[in-house]
Amino acid sequence: MRQILNDGFNKALLLFDKCRTIILLCINKLTVTINEYWPFVRDRLQQYALLIRIDKPIGILLLLWPTLWGLWLAAKGFPELDVFIVFVLGVFLMRSAGCVLNDIADQRFDPLVTRTKLRPMVTGKVSSLEALVVAGSLIFIAFLLVLTMNELTIQLAFVAVILAGIYPFMKRYTYLPQFFLGLAFGWSIPMAFAAQTNSVPQIAWLLLIANILWSVVYDTMYAMVDREDDLKVGIKSTAILFDDADRVIIAIIQALVVITLMIIGKQAELGIIYFSGVAVGTGFFLYQLRLIWNRAPEQCMRAFLNNNWFGLIIFIGLFLDYLLAT
Repeated sequence: MRQILNDGFNKALLLFDKCRTIILLCINKLTVTINEYWPFVRDRLQQYALLIRIDKPIGILLLLWPTLWGLWLAAKGFPELDVFIVFVLGVFLMRSAGCVLNDIADQRFDPLVTRTKLRPMVTGKVSSLEALVVAGSLIFIAFLLVLTMNELTIQLAFVAVILAGIYPFMKRYTYLPQFFLGLAFGWSIPMAFAAQTNSVPQIAWLLLIANILWSVVYDTMYAMVDREDDLKVGIKSTAILFDDADRVIIAIIQALVVITLMIIGKQAELGIIYFSGVAVGTGFFLYQLRLIWNRAPEQCMRAFLNNNWFGLIIFIGLFLDYLLAT
């Protein structure tokens, strides 16, 4: 009996030694493979990061703030944790996918515009097929996240995908691509209400209108940076449509944004903290008008970037108002 146990133990040791040898060989081979292909993988990751504009997070923030506005209004405070996580991740994924789709649509124009001529697809570092795979993967992951929400949110998500797909082409056919950007960016608002309350009340559509108007404001400032290049290559924008009246029209639209946000605050029965946030946001709007007054491209870009603070202060007003009201 003892001999049988010893033989079994020796066989087990032998088997263990063989398994260990195989595992070490596999690890060694995997390490060699990774070392061999890592420079290529690292380069692809770097190019994809540039493709989705990780180095320029302003687009994520300008999409994030109205999404959070919608979530907080829908929940009358902090939304359900799973809804919050899905929508924050969705903001990153869909904004990234939108950047890729925009570059695919603008392949003929980007080489002719100073600000965009070094993008990965223009320089040939990322192919059209790669870009399509990246965009498709991002949208697919975002859709998987949405599938964890209720049926109404899933239905609205199909509209979001359509809007994300058509927006990049609007600058070819209409002088109002900024309107379609606001609709695409703001569609997260009715989706947020749907996810949180399983309904899309009137106040959600009012908030969507506020976001569309705000998007026209900041994206017109952005388009003012490229106005001369856009005129040469035939790209349309509100900056071109408004022409010499651009500053006056922007000021009028800013006033409409503020009025709409005040109506929303009244309907939602929000308090002094929210309205104080709107007042501070109005101050940011006035500062932006000052920046763009001479239409200097670098100042227009500063005004565009300053809109991040407008979105943030409105959210802070909402957040604190609901927090201190409980």
